[in-house]
Amino acid sequence: MFGNITDVPGIKVGHRENKEGITGCTALLVEHGAVCGVDVRGSAPGTRETDALDPINEIDRVHGICLSGGSAFGLDAATGVMQFLEEQGIGVDAGVAKIPIVPSAVLFDLFIGDPQARPTALMGYEAAKAAQVGSFPNGNVGAGYGATVGKLAGPDFAMKGGLGSASYAGKDGLVAGAIVAVNAVGDIKDPATREILAGARDAQSGQWLDCCTYLEQHAQSEALAGTNTTIGVVAVNAKLTKAEAKKIAQLTQNALARTIYPVHTMLDGDTIFVLGTGDQCYALDYLGHLATKVMEEAILAGIKAAEKLADVESYTSIQNRST
Repeated sequence: MFGNITDVPGIKVGHRENKEGITGCTALLVEHGAVCGVDVRGSAPGTRETDALDPINEIDRVHGICLSGGSAFGLDAATGVMQFLEEQGIGVDAGVAKIPIVPSAVLFDLFIGDPQARPTALMGYEAAKAAQVGSFPNGNVGAGYGATVGKLAGPDFAMKGGLGSASYAGKDGLVAGAIVAVNAVGDIKDPATREILAGARDAQSGQWLDCCTYLEQHAQSEALAGTNTTIGVVAVNAKLTKAEAKKIAQLTQNALARTIYPVHTMLDGDTIFVLGTGDQCYALDYLGHLATKVMEEAILAGIKAAEKLADVESYTSIQNRST
């Protein structure tokens, strides 16, 4: 196993970054289609095609998902993913054309790079073209390239976020995988120890501000609305209905609640997609538990692999300095 979401049969992943803009995008391809559900908890989301995933609506399979930086501008990257899939003859057959269904979610990463350089349709196309099964790095990669966390006290106190992925082999052949770009307004804590791994930090003193304590003391945030968001995907090789996929997405949000403090705020657009790629049924609570577990691991992997960029400190840069 590769230890990432491509361990789930049917999933390919590709990334592209823009180093001038310090931004990027990540394309997940499901060329044979997969049932998909979504849950949005943050109050400042940037999404595309999520209405189609409502269980009452007709579309029952997607062919890809695009995660991107660039705020709402980054939604353009999904157009490139669609273009690539169309060229491969993949999509819903509408008679006159095959239309790939590619839901998308974006995060705000315009603070630390050139805010005019954002993910484009070309970047989405290149990410889709590069998509494959196999190993890829965590941290400053794809949609997590320009991600930051701990912005509740203002961007000057932020630390580097990142993209993380993990997988887990369960009972009876089940494989669960997750990929996530962590760009939260809050701190990231280890759920086992409650230790802050990355978050609001005074660079001069080296002290954590603790976003929850800051919010209690000041009764408000210094972060700007819509400038945060954690976006991710869970995939399982299980047979799902759209309603079941949506329920698992809701349960997976527990992983964010266990690692991000505070979470699901008015300043975040936290969005989780769930894909079902298989034909074997499993208990829904079992699937939800593993989805939550693997998403926790992916969040921590993204934070622990993030590197210092544009003078924004990271978990690795602080650890290296203290050893």
